[in-house]
Amino acid sequence: MKFVLSSQNKKKLEEMSRILEPMGIELVTAADMGFTEDVEETGTTFEENAFIKAEAACKALGMPAIADDSGLCVDYLDGAPGVYSARFAGEQHDDEMNNDKLLSLLDGVPKQQRSAKYVSVICTVFPDGRSFCVRGECHGHIGTRRQGSGGFGYDPLFIVEGSDRTFGEYSPSEKDAVSHRGNSLRKLERELPKYLEEINDK
Repeated sequence: MKFVLSSQNKKKLEEMSRILEPMGIELVTAADMGFTEDVEETGTTFEENAFIKAEAACKALGMPAIADDSGLCVDYLDGAPGVYSARFAGEQHDDEMNNDKLLSLLDGVPKQQRSAKYVSVICTVFPDGRSFCVRGECHGHIGTRRQGSGGFGYDPLFIVEGSDRTFGEYSPSEKDAVSHRGNSLRKLERELPKYLEEINDK
């Protein structure tokens, strides 16, 4: 079955496709389907933003849509950058700038106060109006320097709980097994079949 992913992030597409393909779901991007509108994320929670993005793509294309809204929540920063993770360093951001800002704000902060979690909320919206969201988390802390070149976003700084490595040092399969997005996609895998059964019964 084909679902549209409301994202232009190719790395996110690759990561989600790895986990969804064994479920028989083919992901295509909204842009590949001709929907290039820049959907404004006006929500104040990951759940709200994921729904906004998925609903927009579903309505525009008339097909089931999936959207992920994810980010990093750092305890010392009262949960920031949170829903603003992608544009933490400003609208003209990139991963390097976001990581530089985070390191600057945590300069001199001891390890025990650098706890953080990655959050991923995935929302699925169907053309018949049904929708649901699932949430996954991964806990750890922020390192004092970049480690590894894998992944994207804050991965080179995020040291996974119970490990001495960052996501930047994990292989794709290792990351999928414990990551916030892997956890949310496994919840999606458990929830999605009952929605698909209703479609097939119609």
